Amino acid sequence: MARTPEEVFAHHGSALGAENLEDIVSDYADDAILVVQKKVYRGKDGARQVFTQLLGDVPQATWDLETVFADDVLYLEWKATGGGRKVEDGIDTFIFQDGMIRVQTVVYTVQPA
Repeated sequence: MARTPEEVFAHHGSALGAENLEDIVSDYADDAILVVQKKVYRGKDGARQVFTQLLGDVPQATWDLETVFADDVLYLEWKATGGGRKVEDGIDTFIFQDGMIRVQTVVYTVQPA
């Protein structure tokens, strides 16, 4: 049986906190679409690029996540502080399908901490 959106996101959050790039990428469908900072990324390779950038922007971050689930959709507001930088305006949306992340949008601004 496929994982629920809540189960997928719980794993995703744990992998992100651990900075385990391949574990993060494993939550994405092979044909995933990520729209990040107005640029389109596709598949697991696209997810890998996105999270390589994010983990570099706020390394070893402390994360503050606020989630709203509606069926197979997740709205996420987040903050992160790490590596002398911070994000206070992170907003993502996720669409889950068959126990995987199928679509994600991300926008955030990096600032000095």
